[in-house]
Amino acid sequence: MKVIIIDDEKAMHLIMKRMLAKVTDLELVGSFSETAAAYSYVMNHEVDLIFVDISMPRENGLEFAQRVRENGRETKIVFITSHKEYALFAFDVYAFDYIVKPVVQERLHKTIQRAFAEKQSEKLLDAKQDPTFNEVKFYCLGGIDIQSTEGVRVKWKSSKSAELFGYLLLHKGRLVSRARLIEDMFGDMPQKNAEIYLNTTVYQLRKVLETYGLKENLHSDNNHYALSLNDVRVDILSFEEGYRKMPVVDESNIEQAIELEQLYTGDLFGDRAFSWAWNEVERLSLMYTSFTQRLCVALLNRGETNAAIRLLMKLITHNELDEESIMLLMKALSLQKNKEALTQRYMQYAETLHKEIGIEPSHEAADLYSQLLSELNS
Repeated sequence: MKVIIIDDEKAMHLIMKRMLAKVTDLELVGSFSETAAAYSYVMNHEVDLIFVDISMPRENGLEFAQRVRENGRETKIVFITSHKEYALFAFDVYAFDYIVKPVVQERLHKTIQRAFAEKQSEKLLDAKQDPTFNEVKFYCLGGIDIQSTEGVRVKWKSSKSAELFGYLLLHKGRLVSRARLIEDMFGDMPQKNAEIYLNTTVYQLRKVLETYGLKENLHSDNNHYALSLNDVRVDILSFEEGYRKMPVVDESNIEQAIELEQLYTGDLFGDRAFSWAWNEVERLSLMYTSFTQRLCVALLNRGETNAAIRLLMKLITHNELDEESIMLLMKALSLQKNKEALTQRYMQYAETLHKEIGIEPSHEAADLYSQLLSELNS
């Protein structure tokens, strides 16, 4: 595994190099005292893990991480800092871990071993894929996409062809009448124009599916249409099936739960706002929130506080008024003994509630905050 260090303190470089030298199968490929040179290196070389200090001159570690993420890099980033209060901001840029100085060998070793484990899992997953089998996947979480294992990615003929695909996909192979399609998708057009537009859109979608050898999956007669999902993997179906199979998340299934959470890459259809899909968008979003909260409880029980915080920040970004997520985050910050972040998060939640809907936090949330604060002050 290839690693780089970014820290403006020379002493920290020596300490980290000494510690990393004790880890087998790890190669320190770069050591930088500022982020500009480090960023250039990361953009042009293979790097698996970055250890970066947050308090840096000119550009701090958080700003550096944000630039890396904006460039599309998913390199694992571990923040090493003397300041606990940066933890929340670190998880905003999907930090892999957050280590408070002074760094000890055992703590560093745990982080590296977890990175090794994740990389090995990714290799096994890649090895299981048969390159000779052109598997097709339909994606509706976070957007609308079709991909094959041969690398063919969808090029929609029009926005309506993508919408028709999403509409029929949600019906999971069931027949949908032309009249209903016209009403839901082309209701603002004169009837004759809508019928012509529907015919054109069906043709466009059939041509798209033909690219993947799925032309026959679009069934039609004079009055109905249906999209067969046979021999295709669909992200929302996989997510719903996994959700049903895991009513409880605990030590026995937590790894599968983590994989399932990662499948939910965004709300149904992403930024595409289809009025006919609003109920399904809300249903799946609530399902994801409920599941991820159960996963966070299991992670906290397991002692993986950082992982739980990362997921809770993701939930709160999605819905900053969700009280259960806020309360779980407060518990996680309390476990980290991070009083400053706990206070900041609760005050921010109370301010947002008051500003957006003119109410105060519930008695349950207020009591929890007081209790956690009292425990940290004792």
